[in-house]
Amino acid sequence: MRTGPDDRGRYGAYGGRFVPETLMAPLQELEEAHASCRRDPAFQAELNATLRDFVGRPTPLTHAARLEEQLGRIRIHLKREDLAHTGAHKINNTVGQGLLARWMGKRRVIAETGAGQHGVATATVAARLGMDCAVYMGEDDMARQAPNVLRMRLLGAEVVPVSSGTRTLKDAINEAMRDWVTNCRTTHYVLGSALGAHPYPAIVRDFQSVIGREARAQYLAAVGSLPDLLVACVGGGSNSLGLFHPFLDDAGVEMVGVEAGGLGIGSGRHAARFSGGSPGVLHGTFTYVLQDGDGNIRGTHSISAGLDYPAVGPEHAFLREQGRVRYEIATDAEALGAFHLLARTEGILAALEPAHALGWLRRAAPGLREGSRVLVNLSGRGDKDVDQVLAQEEA
Repeated sequence: MRTGPDDRGRYGAYGGRFVPETLMAPLQELEEAHASCRRDPAFQAELNATLRDFVGRPTPLTHAARLEEQLGRIRIHLKREDLAHTGAHKINNTVGQGLLARWMGKRRVIAETGAGQHGVATATVAARLGMDCAVYMGEDDMARQAPNVLRMRLLGAEVVPVSSGTRTLKDAINEAMRDWVTNCRTTHYVLGSALGAHPYPAIVRDFQSVIGREARAQYLAAVGSLPDLLVACVGGGSNSLGLFHPFLDDAGVEMVGVEAGGLGIGSGRHAARFSGGSPGVLHGTFTYVLQDGDGNIRGTHSISAGLDYPAVGPEHAFLREQGRVRYEIATDAEALGAFHLLARTEGILAALEPAHALGWLRRAAPGLREGSRVLVNLSGRGDKDVDQVLAQEEA
């Protein structure tokens, strides 16, 4: 299945490049560098060696036998991105973009972060490659992800608080883009999800597709057949695209992306773009956006900082339109319930982001065919969320 991008950076009607004129040349430079590095055996060899020896790939595939007993009727495996260096899938993309930045001669990297995992991963790669690093983060996210703020600073990064707007991921991206407009000659913007202007959605997807390539081979080796169903959470959509993409041509494999349902769609306090949004432009790309009738971006809510964003990656909008991926929601309460269930049955503290995928699966399991083979992407670990979970219980 060909999803794009095409020559215009589009995935069907979605995607593209909606940016100020000053960013057109840096984006063109980035597109050409990405194309060159994909063909460069030396770049690919260093990327693969770094993923193996520094990140710890391949990450394991774990059979969740006790979780199966609780949900019944289905078989469940977990792709363990929580066991990658820095504790989440974000490092796959930052290693690739860090090497790409060095290949382009950039000595400084900047990033935005919501849950902090992308910021930690960017700071980690900057330290390894000897680059200066600044990470923009909304003040609300800094408060609920304090351990990751400390980790970024220990790694030598400058963490820049963002106090404008909703003080979350959307506003952090705004400030990072302003920095990049000013310093694009010396600075590479390490965008953390499959979002933004072309070529970023394709770059992030390509670096994250290592998840699906490994999972496909590991599942075949362990089970002897492909899974019936893939499940992953969807904020911007990098971990889910990384899992889904290598399976797109496998017609028998169903795919479900799970958005943040917050306090419920009816409450208006959620981050479910496909349930409550419409097509529009945000941060350089045309996709599904939570907006009002005048095109003003609506506020979002999720217990998970990493899913608390008003737009979704343009390739997800295309895959939904094609009917290849189905998008569902899980509420804050369902994610918290799944967090505790996984901890007590499998001994794993999952991040609240993939807990949404498990929360949907817990609700949907009684309706799945008996014996269905399910593969869930566990995109990050939950150490960063322990205080948030305890606060919810005490509220």
